[in-house]
Amino acid sequence: MRAAIIAIAMAGLLGAAGGAAQEQVYEPGGGVTLPKVIKEVRPQYPPGTMETGIQGRVTMRCVVQRDGRPGEVTVTESLEPRLDGAAVEALKQWEFEPGQRNGMPVAVRIAVEMRFTLK
Repeated sequence: MRAAIIAIAMAGLLGAAGGAAQEQVYEPGGGVTLPKVIKEVRPQYPPGTMETGIQGRVTMRCVVQRDGRPGEVTVTESLEPRLDGAAVEALKQWEFEPGQRNGMPVAVRIAVEMRFTLK
C-alpha cells in the first residue's frame, strides 16, 4: 500500500475558523509549498476486516501543522468505517517537513489517499 498526497485543487488561503488562537491554514500553490513526507505509516486491516474481502481507497483531508505533525483529519471518501478509522490512525502517525510560504513553515491543507489491498 502506498499513500499519495494530492494537492487540493482550491487555490488561495483559508482563514482558520474561530479566534486568533488558531493558526492560518493555507492551500498549496500560489507561493505555498506542499509538505513532504518524512515518515509514512501504512494502515493495517483491523481484526476481522480482511475476511470481508473489501479493497479500495480511503481519501482524507489533513492539515499539516507548522511543526510537521498532522492536525485535523477528515475522511472525504469512505471505504468502510473500520478501514476509514485505520487510515486516519495511520495518518496521525505520519511526520512531514512542513509546507512553506515566503521561506517560513505554515499550516497547509492536503489530501491523502490510502489504499487497502489484499495480497
